[in-house]
Amino acid sequence: MKQLSANNTMRQIQFREALREAMSEEMRRDENVFLMGEEVAEYNGAYKVSQGMLDEFGAKRVIDTPITELGFAGIGVGAAMNGLRPIVEFMTFNFSLVAIDQVINAAAKMLSMSGGQFPIPMVFRGPTGNAGQLGAQHSQNFENWYANCPGLKVVVPSNPKDAKGLMKASIRDNDPVIFMESELMYGDKGEVPEGEYIIPIGVADVVREGTDVTLVSFGKMMKVANAAAEELAKEGVSAEVIDLRSVRPLDYKTIVESVKKTNRLVIVEEAWAMASMATDITYHIQQNAFDYLDAPVRKVNSWDVPLPYAPTLIEAILPNVEKTVKAVKEVMYS
Repeated sequence: MKQLSANNTMRQIQFREALREAMSEEMRRDENVFLMGEEVAEYNGAYKVSQGMLDEFGAKRVIDTPITELGFAGIGVGAAMNGLRPIVEFMTFNFSLVAIDQVINAAAKMLSMSGGQFPIPMVFRGPTGNAGQLGAQHSQNFENWYANCPGLKVVVPSNPKDAKGLMKASIRDNDPVIFMESELMYGDKGEVPEGEYIIPIGVADVVREGTDVTLVSFGKMMKVANAAAEELAKEGVSAEVIDLRSVRPLDYKTIVESVKKTNRLVIVEEAWAMASMATDITYHIQQNAFDYLDAPVRKVNSWDVPLPYAPTLIEAILPNVEKTVKAVKEVMYS
C-alpha cells in the first residue's frame, strides 16, 4: 500500500487519540467501516479510545456488544464477508482466546477456503501484554501466536504516529489484521502529523542508526530498546535500533542489512522465549547473515512463567534496560 503524503504540521497527541483519529477518519471516508466491542459506545471505550465516536457516527456504526467475544468476532467475520469493514475491539487480547476459533478458523482461512471469493477486510484490535498488577490471565503476549497463522497480518505499533498510520492501513487492507496495542501506552504522547498519511504494513523503522550492535524490538518494548541504546551510548557503544512495527509480515531484510553492518544482534520481546518472534528472527539471521555475525544472537524475553501479581516479581521477569544492556555487553565480549 502506497504511503500517502502528510501535512508537515506536527502536534503532540496521545496514543489513544491517534487511534481514534485513524478510526474516525476512515469511518468518514468509507461508510462500510464500523466499530464493535464491549463498552466502545456508551462508555466511550474501556480505555477511552472511542471517546465521542458514538455521538458522531451513531449506534449503527459504533456498537456495544455483550461480553461474548466468540459471538461478536463471528458477526464481524460475517459482516466482512458481505462487504463491510468491521473493527472488532477486544478489551484485551487475553480475551481473544474465547474468540480464537473465529479469528483462526474463519477470518484467517476464509479467502483461501473460498477460492478467493470472500476476502475478510477487518481489524481485530485491543491491548496486549502486561499492564501492571492484573494477574497472569490478563498479562499475556500473543503476537507470536497470531503471527504463526497464514492469512493474518499482525501489527504492533510503538508510538502515536505509527499507531495512526498503521491503523489506517489496517482498516483499508483486504486481509484480516490483528492490531495490538498496550494499556500502558494509551496515555503516551508523541508527534503526529496533521492531514492524511498511511504507514505501509510490513516496513520496519530504523529509529536510531548505529555501528556496533543491532537492537530489534516492537510495541512497548521499544521503550526498553531505546533506553538501552541511550545507556550504551554513554559507554561508547553505538546501537542501531529497529522498530519492527509489524510481526507478520516481518521486515527481515531491514534486520539482515543492519546485522551485516553491526555484526551483532540482540532482540527484545515481552513474550515468552519459546517459539517467540525473537526465535524466528534468530533462525532467519543465522540462515541469511551467519557469516556476518561476530557473536551469537541474544534474546531478551520474559521468563518462562505466568506473570505473577507481585510488582517485585513482575520487574524480575519482564525484559528491562539492565537485562538488555547486559545482553549487548555479552555479544560485545565486554
